[in-house]
Amino acid sequence: MSRKIVIISGSPSKESRFVGVLRAAAEALERKGAQVGWVHVCDLPADDLLAARFHSASIREAVVLVEEADAVILGSQVYKDSFTGVLKTFLDALPQNALSGKPVLPLMMGGTIAHLLVIDYALKPVLSALGATRQLSGVYAVEHLVARLENGDFKLSDELAVRLQAAIDQLWSAVGSGCSYLV
Repeated sequence: MSRKIVIISGSPSKESRFVGVLRAAAEALERKGAQVGWVHVCDLPADDLLAARFHSASIREAVVLVEEADAVILGSQVYKDSFTGVLKTFLDALPQNALSGKPVLPLMMGGTIAHLLVIDYALKPVLSALGATRQLSGVYAVEHLVARLENGDFKLSDELAVRLQAAIDQLWSAVGSGCSYLV
């Protein structure tokens, strides 16, 4: 049975190095047989998000993807010691228990290691408010660990690739077994 995993990208750009990390996560999951869906929050109508028109067709379609997923990867760059505002705006559109019972893997990227705790102190409380009782520890990447190649692809450092694969393996195990890896 194929598992549905949705990746929510809170990146304001679909061409950032961080999206390269999310793509690597998607490829690793697809190799395991997952059906990977995407919510690129930057593609959603800003007027609907900012005016809290959460019943608009585009917002509703994205919310349904999350609700129907077996697991969620939630990703964002770090700006000013927090995840992106566009991601927060989308999370506000989710119903109160949208993440209940689903393993949730946070992936974040910042300019320095100094923002490492943003997952624990900024993101996880919001995820808890959305019913995410199965939060995995997550992966924080520093920007210099991802290189943009001339052809537009991205190359993760060996160290980041190993940490990302371990997190994907943990997510896959949590989806398959129903186990909880609370951190």
